[in-house]
Amino acid sequence: MVQYQELDRTFAALADPTRRAVVERLGREGVATVSELAEPVGISLTGMKKHLRVLEEAGLIRSEKVGRARQCRLGPNRAEQVASWIADYRKLAEQRYERLDTLLARRKGEQDGN
Repeated sequence: MVQYQELDRTFAALADPTRRAVVERLGREGVATVSELAEPVGISLTGMKKHLRVLEEAGLIRSEKVGRARQCRLGPNRAEQVASWIADYRKLAEQRYERLDTLLARRKGEQDGN
């Protein structure tokens, strides 16, 4: 159940376009300050800090105070956990589709035989 709570927090954090943009920016260009992240989306530093707190609580980013600035970077492995969950879910869906294909083929064969 704890695993799903972590996934819930992660998906909730990524549901917001501003937070997705932050994760993409950090993934593309690396470490950035709060100001550098806030500028392109045109929000206040206070607003950006709220978004960053959600991302940090979800484990998607880490931040640390360096001098007078707060620097942010991607978290260690939450993306891999999400990718693993999606891969497992995809396998389940594919198995269900395979069973459906088998059932439909069997029914078609029964209809063709009548």
